[in-house]
Amino acid sequence: MVQSNANKEDKELEKFILEVEPEKAVKLIDRMARFIAERRMAAAAIMTIESLRPLNNIGAQVMYFLAPFAEVFFNSRDYQEFAVILQDNKYISLLVKRLDELDNELYREEREKRRLLRKRRNNKIKQFFGFKSINKSNKK
Repeated sequence: MVQSNANKEDKELEKFILEVEPEKAVKLIDRMARFIAERRMAAAAIMTIESLRPLNNIGAQVMYFLAPFAEVFFNSRDYQEFAVILQDNKYISLLVKRLDELDNELYREEREKRRLLRKRRNNKIKQFFGFKSINKSNKK
């Protein structure tokens, strides 16, 4: 009977993740960054992560506290691994960097098109009201 209780305790301890391999951490960060960037929330996520960076350990502890509820919606192992990752500043920096890269990569063309449309619209407004555009060659 003592052995069965010890085995149960060992199995309980195996469920909690205390460390994540660097390769696994990078894959998980990439997956999370892609999830956020595809939903066009990268800018908000970067701002939130950067502003709450000093509280990253508290955030990870809150994730542990909410784990029983969150694991209904998320994969238990991935959720715990992400909580472990949040405790390390280098992984948070990597997440912010990856969010920025993916956001630029996914929406570069769209932003360029919008920039050109804004430029054309502004030029039409200037022409309508008779403003002359100032070129570097016209300056003296």
